[in-house]
Amino acid sequence: MLDRPRGQPDLSACGMVTAKAWVLKKHFEGFPKTSDFDLKKIELPKLKDGEVLLESVFLSVDPYMRPYSQRDMKEGDIMIGTQVARIIESKNPAFVVGAFVVANSGWRTHFVSNGKELHSLPSSWPESLPKSLALGTVGMPGLTAYFGLLEVCKMKPGETVLVNAAAGAVGSVVGQLAKIGGCKVVGSAGSDEKVAYLKKIGFDEAFNYKTVTSLKEALHKASPDGYDCFFDNVGGEFASVAIHQMKKYGRIAVCGAISQYNDSVPQKGPYVQFPMIFKELQMEGFIVHRWNNRREEGQKALLKWVLEGKIKYHEQITEGFENMPAAFIGMLKGENLGKAIVKV
Repeated sequence: MLDRPRGQPDLSACGMVTAKAWVLKKHFEGFPKTSDFDLKKIELPKLKDGEVLLESVFLSVDPYMRPYSQRDMKEGDIMIGTQVARIIESKNPAFVVGAFVVANSGWRTHFVSNGKELHSLPSSWPESLPKSLALGTVGMPGLTAYFGLLEVCKMKPGETVLVNAAAGAVGSVVGQLAKIGGCKVVGSAGSDEKVAYLKKIGFDEAFNYKTVTSLKEALHKASPDGYDCFFDNVGGEFASVAIHQMKKYGRIAVCGAISQYNDSVPQKGPYVQFPMIFKELQMEGFIVHRWNNRREEGQKALLKWVLEGKIKYHEQITEGFENMPAAFIGMLKGENLGKAIVKV
């Protein structure tokens, strides 16, 4: 018997589809391990009216999955996450077979949806642009950068913006959006290769936080006058040092705390009150879903800037659904440049 083409669903004699899914076998203790995951097969039911059958093409691995798995998941649940998926069967007139959508259906190869949580790719999406960008620069990470800078940092032309984890999916877009907005941009990353990439995409200053002798001195050297906006993806020691380098009335957008996600023992302060008071700072945590009603606006703007070459992107693509855990662990260790994606 001939093997079925790669990526095609496994159709059994009764016409049902067998999906593969990664489940959380054991809650993470410290850094996730491949043994914390289990690969399961799931028989999908036949479609009812109003439903569609989808096949994942690209899947996303993101830092948020680490703390959210602890907060929201039980052992045995399918790992949370987003994918670009192709519709392969439809009993819903709003979705045609062959169309691509963004879904939030976790780490699985196939799934059934009633269509309510599916987001079609913008109609202006050109064939030449990788559809995986809907999970990165023109997706949730890009929107996080867009709304975090505009609505939380409220950046203005001529200001100085600091961003850490700057070569990651969110940080790299933050820096480029700040440049489009007429700001000076300083970025911190964890390797010389990443620092070179930041310079290439237009950052004014960039440094490797792992090799500088003093983080305080590196931040001061990059912007002796301090920082108006700080887009924080890292938390921990970096944030504790950077807050003292803020200008008066500076704004801090707290987006993530990747330096703390894998700690078995929680880190203890320093504390923020003195710099917050003396510099009269604003510090606000945010989750991008707050602006779900403006998703289209953000996507349209990001897509336009990508097509104009004003936002450059880099994707770290891992081949094979079986490599989801390895891609996730590698991303948490900072092995990716730009957005970490798994291609089924």
